[in-house]
Amino acid sequence: MKNLKYWLAAAFLGPASHSFAQQAPQGYAVDALRFSQTQPSGTARSLGIGGATVAMGADLGSLVTNPAGLGLYQRSEFSFTPGLGLGSTDSNYLGSTATDTRNSLHVASLGAVFVNRKPDSDNNPWRGGGLALGLNRISDYNQNFRYRGTAGPNQNILNRLENDRETDLDDLAFEAYLTERDSRGTYVPSDYSQALQGSLVQEGTVQVSGSQTQFDIGYGASYRDKLYLGGGIGLTNVRYNSVTTLSATDPSAAAPNTLGTAFQSLAYRETLETRGAGVNARIGAIYRANDALRVGVSVQTPTYMQLAETYGSSINATFDTPIQPEPGPGAKTYTNTSAVSKPGEFDYVLTSPFRASGGVAVVVGKYGFLSGDAEYVNYGHARLSNNNYNNDFGLDNDDVRNLYQSAVNLRVGGELRFDIFRLRAGYARYGDAYKQSGYDRTQSYFTGGAGIRQNSFFLDVAGVYGTSKRFYSPYTLSSNTPVVNVNGTRFTTTFTTGFLF
Repeated sequence: MKNLKYWLAAAFLGPASHSFAQQAPQGYAVDALRFSQTQPSGTARSLGIGGATVAMGADLGSLVTNPAGLGLYQRSEFSFTPGLGLGSTDSNYLGSTATDTRNSLHVASLGAVFVNRKPDSDNNPWRGGGLALGLNRISDYNQNFRYRGTAGPNQNILNRLENDRETDLDDLAFEAYLTERDSRGTYVPSDYSQALQGSLVQEGTVQVSGSQTQFDIGYGASYRDKLYLGGGIGLTNVRYNSVTTLSATDPSAAAPNTLGTAFQSLAYRETLETRGAGVNARIGAIYRANDALRVGVSVQTPTYMQLAETYGSSINATFDTPIQPEPGPGAKTYTNTSAVSKPGEFDYVLTSPFRASGGVAVVVGKYGFLSGDAEYVNYGHARLSNNNYNNDFGLDNDDVRNLYQSAVNLRVGGELRFDIFRLRAGYARYGDAYKQSGYDRTQSYFTGGAGIRQNSFFLDVAGVYGTSKRFYSPYTLSSNTPVVNVNGTRFTTTFTTGFLF
């Protein structure tokens, strides 16, 4: 299974591999990063301030950032937050540009907090606390992009097929008569596809869907309404799907055999589906120095995930003139060939890196507040493993250490209050996880929101505009690997309806 996934993973991390002596990373290093990264999450109130809730508290989003914030609740509440995501991408490939979109409906947050608050006449220094149960969407994988361009003779997919590899793509190309083996056992283009002297029009699509959600149980307690302590356990659920296609065509279809061979076109398709579950824990504290200043810290353990994936691929080829792979009496001729891989299945374990967060909040009386967070995570500390000793993750873990680095995620936001009305704004910047300096993959989120608060009911709305950069290679070569530069944007609208009781 690891061999089957090599080509797909090398495609996603191809540009990064050039920094390390042209060594393509192993397949599962890409999963170690993908399932370790998170995004701003929580209720519309939390999202409206950029997710900066480490020191604020009294929000269901505290379950994910700092469970000590549950101790600031004064009354029990229930809230539900649906969301709508509108995504678009602009891709540049070999000088040509293309756009695509992908939209999704989801549940951003759902949960309840049950508060046990002691009366003011009670002299017990422990003033009470809040027990919370909540579901939060912590990562959104939904994105589509496409690309199209003309690849020269040293850069097209047929050039990639000339090698001594044993990947799924190579096996399929051999079965479809696009390649053959020479006396050394190396794959070389067959007599029907020796198109290295010409250019091919290549285009492809990448369709990704899924998310990572987390169900949390947490408790936060208040000590003299000055110090708040909390802890929680999170149960994660991973769902990831991708479908990638790549086609390559002789650009002179009106003049067959322009490239000097029978080759006309090929189409390659891959599917990957990953499902999994994990567990983590976190503890935190908030200290209220006075009515205006709060300081918070929290630490989350590594998330231990059990993941299972299925993978498949296929290739189809067409020829200008019929080909006869095995000449002789009664030999078959073909104008179309195809090959399908046997579906692959594989189970493995991912341990994501731990996280540490700190935050400061300034409360300006009844007029609102300002809040800021910093979160540290070292993506190079993620680890892959499996109980089956026939599958060694040593090379994958080496790639994780060599490719990824520590990053700091920053979140700032604020809220203005006018009687029962609220206005919010925020910004979040998630640092680049890659050591390679030639490509900047920093993600930025601009947020805003509004709300109404009454005695037993509240309604909030938030908008999050996120930008991201991605670098994708449909295949890797010893040199001149083609790279697709993908600039993505996503606007997510969420609404939170809540009741106090």
